[in-house]
Amino acid sequence: MAAEAGEHRVAGTIGADGERMRPGFEYAFELRVEVDPEIPLGGSDPGEGLHFTPISGGDFDGPLLRGTVRPGGGDWWVGTGLVCRLDARYVIDAEVAEGIASVDVVNRGYWRTDAASAERLEAGEHVDETRLYYRTAFVFQTAHPELQWLAASQFVGYARPGPGTVVIRVFRLL
Repeated sequence: MAAEAGEHRVAGTIGADGERMRPGFEYAFELRVEVDPEIPLGGSDPGEGLHFTPISGGDFDGPLLRGTVRPGGGDWWVGTGLVCRLDARYVIDAEVAEGIASVDVVNRGYWRTDAASAERLEAGEHVDETRLYYRTAFVFQTAHPELQWLAASQFVGYARPGPGTVVIRVFRLL
């Protein structure tokens, strides 16, 4: 049976107490990704259309993982008004027991804000991250046995811009 307009159905397991599962999150690490100026690839107005933002390095650390962001890769994003669709791909080097293991990162999501906050960002002013919707979903790929927990879980990120950086707090969905 189809849901009526405005009605939302939630699928999921019902526990012994009659409650559906609710998502839980575990803080994993914070990425500090250094970026170079964007390269417009289309669109007639600034910030509109397809762009590429090169990644020039960075680092990350947290309770579950630490390491560095390799230079190379980048974020292909499409701007439409006050909304950007993000599609980033890059490589991180994670510290493991016997050295370093490389991990492929695919990170997709959305950035949006209101007109006043966008103007403040354009002027180089600080905008509190609560004024931005900057959310991403990660897919990590690696064959390293110590890091299979990355490749076998879903992760989400809460991001914020900084001067020449994007900072993303990464959480594992439990």
